[in-house]
Amino acid sequence: MAAGVAGALGAFAARDLLGGPVRRFARRDLGGSSAGRLLAALVPRFGSLAVLRRISPPSDLRARLAAAGQPGGLQPREWMAVTAGAAIAVSIPSLVVLAGSSGRFGVLVAIAGPLAGFAVPDLWLARAVRVRSEAAVRELPDLLDLLRVSVEAGVAPVRAMDVVAAQFDGPLAVEWRRVAAAVALGEPQVTAIRGMSERIAAKEVRAFAEALLRSRRHGLPLGATLATQASRAREARRRRIREQAARAGPKMQLVVALVLVPSMLLIVTALLVSELRPTLGLAT
Repeated sequence: MAAGVAGALGAFAARDLLGGPVRRFARRDLGGSSAGRLLAALVPRFGSLAVLRRISPPSDLRARLAAAGQPGGLQPREWMAVTAGAAIAVSIPSLVVLAGSSGRFGVLVAIAGPLAGFAVPDLWLARAVRVRSEAAVRELPDLLDLLRVSVEAGVAPVRAMDVVAAQFDGPLAVEWRRVAAAVALGEPQVTAIRGMSERIAAKEVRAFAEALLRSRRHGLPLGATLATQASRAREARRRRIREQAARAGPKMQLVVALVLVPSMLLIVTALLVSELRPTLGLAT
């Protein structure tokens, strides 16, 4: 029991300590992999079934998919097909367990299995939104610094966003290039900038979008505002790193207390028993 608890705590601590590499792996675009291409090819066929066409997707699903980077290029109805397919896929082994078990465990698995299969895609989507938002916040200070230099040199903000974003490949840089391309094609700047703030679910990005809109609306200088936002974004990133380290510390201490300390006590006890055995033998 103690070993199991210690292992779980150790896994949580490792997740906190190794969060950066895991998030970098998770930021890879699903559509660029072979599994993503297969998913993008098969899901629209499944999503076109008459039964699924009658189901209305949640009102916020389109916004959540956009905030997650539109994984696999899936639309809301196609994502509903993914959730339905996951529920059906989990239902099959759940029914097998129910058929082989006559107790309450089989019934519980038969009920919980499809529910879990239906919920897992949405949980993954929520995590993708969070990972993309955190990645955007991490690259925001560097982008703001370069944007401030370009704006103070006389380059128009949207044009400067395109030039600066060409040097980065993160989600925020992609959104900046998308804004510049939309404006170049004739979309109003206000609409393009607000769309960026909707596709990145981070308050720092929303604050940057509001600063751009205020500067455009009132003709205010943008350089000082960008410098302040870059400083605040760096301070917020340092605060998050300290919080992650603070959360990982107690978990590692519990692992030491539940695994290493009992092991040392067992070793000491074994040594004492081996030393006292002759004495105990003489006494008996």
